[in-house]
Amino acid sequence: MREKNRKSYSPRKKNKVERERAIESHSKNKKNESSEGGKSSKQGERLNSGSGRRKKFNPRSKSSNARSGSRSGGRSGGRFKKSELDPSMMVNTTIKPKEDKKDIQTRTFEELNLNPELQSRINKKGFVKTTEIQDKTFEIVSEGKSIIGIANTGTGKTGAFLIPIIDRILSNKNKHKTIVLVPTRELAQQVEQEFKSLSSGLKIFSSCFIGGTSINKDIDKLRRLNHVIIGTPGRINDMINRRALKLHDFSKVVLDEFDTMLDMGFLQEVQKIIDQMHQRNQTILFSATENPKQQNIIDNLVKQYEKVRVSEGKANTDNIYQEVIKPKDDIEKNQMLVDLLRKKEFKKVLIFSETKRQVSKLCNILKKFELRVDEIHGDKSQQYRSKAIQKFKTGSIQIMVATDVASRGIDIDNITHVINYRVPSSRESYIHRIGRTGRAGKEGNAITFI
Repeated sequence: MREKNRKSYSPRKKNKVERERAIESHSKNKKNESSEGGKSSKQGERLNSGSGRRKKFNPRSKSSNARSGSRSGGRSGGRFKKSELDPSMMVNTTIKPKEDKKDIQTRTFEELNLNPELQSRINKKGFVKTTEIQDKTFEIVSEGKSIIGIANTGTGKTGAFLIPIIDRILSNKNKHKTIVLVPTRELAQQVEQEFKSLSSGLKIFSSCFIGGTSINKDIDKLRRLNHVIIGTPGRINDMINRRALKLHDFSKVVLDEFDTMLDMGFLQEVQKIIDQMHQRNQTILFSATENPKQQNIIDNLVKQYEKVRVSEGKANTDNIYQEVIKPKDDIEKNQMLVDLLRKKEFKKVLIFSETKRQVSKLCNILKKFELRVDEIHGDKSQQYRSKAIQKFKTGSIQIMVATDVASRGIDIDNITHVINYRVPSSRESYIHRIGRTGRAGKEGNAITFI
């Protein structure tokens, strides 16, 4: 079988070499035409003027850049949908002064009717006052009512559902068992970490189930008591199909980043999970954005619910500088990007691109310039992705290049810049991406190449 595979791949390898030579030749011709054609765009002039590092751009990388850029124009071999976003929505050059912001009155956690043991753990975490979404949803979730909560990224949505859920479980450990569904592995791990920090020593237990981990270990987790199950729909369904996970006594379900989950095609898997919950009496949906096209789906998932909007499901631009840059081609784009990343203010940078292949190519290009960079996307093992995120959090690397797996609810402190190497395909994706910077009221920066 191995010999057969080698034979079947050899013609493709030859074609790839010929294709790369043709692309390189085309890009060189294109560059010559551009140099004869006059000045580049105003944005390109502004970024490159005064940058003493542009001449240091390694010419050996041009062939790689040409290969990665020859299919530019919003495409990568036709593998993703061309964006139709208006560039003007990605520009914000004015940060509103803090004194002009509406003063939002919320309660302290001590004012909430919480279990004293849970209260002490909240205090240990340094939480004093609730956020607006936590304040407005606490009684609704605590009373067992179904809810849809819309709030910008970085506003404490995870705590908004975990704190009242933990409080209810502590009141009766034989009831209120909950399953939390999220769209990405990284978000699942983050939710579990937050649950464990809030419930440490309280003898209530959780397990996390995501792809890329050991099936046997996951089955072992289900042999013990679990009050809360957290995971991605695919792995949760796998556990159900193996008859390792039974949800007949789970009465609460949380869909975190529900709009993303539905956009990513998880509807059928989510529905299968919910169908196993014969005692379901509460459905909790939280997200940063709201897609009106999903309303019928939501109405079928949950019949009666209250809706709490802290934001209108739009990008919070008050504290994020947003800028659009238009290079003439991908070679110039890469030159600009490297120049930017070498500036001292670009301390912790998250770069997004549309496909796994684009992410890997860009990461390799940046490594050639001795930048501290790593990548995460769906083709990387879960162990690799977890280590890469940890390195980014601790500052061992300066730059993370990622697909949208890194845009969904992942909480990494002090990201100074988000860069869209390619224009995202939807407004919701753009909102989630730029929401990784400017968190918790801090100022952030977002740059989009078009």
